[in-house]
Amino acid sequence: MSRAAGGECRKEAVGWEGEEGQCDSGIESLRSLPGGRDTPAAAVEVPPAEERLDSSYSSGPLPEALPALPAAGSTEEPPPPPPPPPPEGLSRQQLKALAYLSEDGDTLVHLAIIHCVPAVALCCIAQLPKEVLEIQNDLFQTPLHLAVYLEQPSVIQALMHKGVNLGLQDRNGNTPLHLACQQQCLQCAQQLLQGTAPQEGTDQPHQQHQDLQLQNWQGLACLHISTLKGNIPMMSLLLKSGANIDVQEGTSGKTPLHLAVECHNRRAVQFLLHNGAYVDAQMYNGCTPLHLAVGRKDAAIATILSHSGADTLLRNMENETAQDLADGNDDLLALLPFDDLKISGKPLVCSE
Repeated sequence: MSRAAGGECRKEAVGWEGEEGQCDSGIESLRSLPGGRDTPAAAVEVPPAEERLDSSYSSGPLPEALPALPAAGSTEEPPPPPPPPPPEGLSRQQLKALAYLSEDGDTLVHLAIIHCVPAVALCCIAQLPKEVLEIQNDLFQTPLHLAVYLEQPSVIQALMHKGVNLGLQDRNGNTPLHLACQQQCLQCAQQLLQGTAPQEGTDQPHQQHQDLQLQNWQGLACLHISTLKGNIPMMSLLLKSGANIDVQEGTSGKTPLHLAVECHNRRAVQFLLHNGAYVDAQMYNGCTPLHLAVGRKDAAIATILSHSGADTLLRNMENETAQDLADGNDDLLALLPFDDLKISGKPLVCSE
């Protein structure tokens, strides 16, 4: 989070630091708004009649009386009607205050969430239209991003019932669901994946679908993040909600199974394989999870992959098989069957 003056409940996390010196204006900045409590009423001084000047006449007394107001049947246009009153019985000054933006682009809803005052946030959310609730601050964070990051479930629920867009991305490309996976907040993720918001004029909710394959600017989908965290319940929730178990991240084409192997997380590897992950998925360079396990000399995970049917003969772009990478490591070579017969470096295929 970018601001250091938020209060004791503010969090710090990698990827959320703003520029040094950034801070929000705070709730007290309302006192600087026109019509605030501390603003005294302006006194209007009316000059004496003999001192008033008129641009069309001399400064002396008027030569004749001013004409009377037009009669009821006059053809002159009547004054425009007064504007309609604002909704919910709020004054225009109050609505203007609710739409206030700080120097960091934060609305009052942002500030109330940042300073952990959910009662104020809920009051503002109830009065403001969806378009205002989707405003992104200078770090491209919506109020929903902040509510997820600071784990304020009541605020999350109120924003979702307003129908705010769940797919808006912050400056790192993260949606609120990405943040829930990073924070490992299962309750927040469950709320976001419910995706219900009432239709206008009815009490019936409609399902707001999320793109679970959407990647942040590091190329990571939500399932990649939860796999890197080793959070099995979060991974299970995402898969039940429709996430692609073999989704490739955008930089090198690793699937969640590749990432679990890289993290040496046997439990995550077994969970993904049990749920149908493709054991021979290849990265952009052709490496399979078995290539990674053997290259990292992880005999335990290599055993799991081998028992799950991993193909030891698949070659990467450097024309290497998993057996080639295991050369010289007796523990790994003992796991891999020697059915790759080669003559002059080329595999030999034998018929029955």
